[in-house]
Amino acid sequence: MRRPLIGMTAYAQQVHYGQNDVLAGMLPMTYVRAVHATGGRAVLITPDDPDIDVLESLDGIVFSGGGDVDPALYGAERHPATDTDAARDASELILMRAALDRDLPTLGVCRGMQVMAVAGGGTLHQHLPDLIGHDRHRAAAGTDPLAADASAYGRHDVVVEPGSRAGELLGRHLVVNSFHHQAVDDPGKFSAVGWCPDDRVVEIIESPNHTFALGVQWHPERTADLRVFAALADAAAARSGLGRPAYAA
Repeated sequence: MRRPLIGMTAYAQQVHYGQNDVLAGMLPMTYVRAVHATGGRAVLITPDDPDIDVLESLDGIVFSGGGDVDPALYGAERHPATDTDAARDASELILMRAALDRDLPTLGVCRGMQVMAVAGGGTLHQHLPDLIGHDRHRAAAGTDPLAADASAYGRHDVVVEPGSRAGELLGRHLVVNSFHHQAVDDPGKFSAVGWCPDDRVVEIIESPNHTFALGVQWHPERTADLRVFAALADAAAARSGLGRPAYAA
């Protein structure tokens, strides 16, 4: 029996390897391994030719981390610290809205959660230090998140709303890694159900009106706790009439 096919939004980025310097469609393998470890089959979706036709072949989708969402998309002026990618914004907003319209099981990770909020009519805080007075959500200032190891990430508690779907999945409290300087302000049509207790920065959003639509602000793919990926795989398999995926982690 085939595995549920999970699309994963990818970067288009200039990369160097050996003697080569090329524009590549790429994504850290931690995302791919998380999907495979929880019983899915990962397929990368690059932002260069955006169209919702790819969703016809998928059982679920992950919106991955990365750079900032353009504040013009939620009616705000650009902060000096904001760095955007217009092609990726356009591609992912098209895909996010279409995936939600189709009730395709959807997981947003870090930037992916922020894209989810904006697609639902919400807004973002562009630079957390201006709001909360510290940069502990991004522990090592200036670190490249594609190259960052565990020590370069922040680490903090998250408290989860009792009775929420995220609460049923993750429990009332967990400790997460952290690497972001933007965060959800207004979640739009989604519900904020998890926060950092120290500063009330939103860490989890979900939709009670979809089979599975969950956003997390941290990077579970870089940890041993892959419960959100396993839940996505379960929802994707159930939607497509597949057997329950094997969780290898």
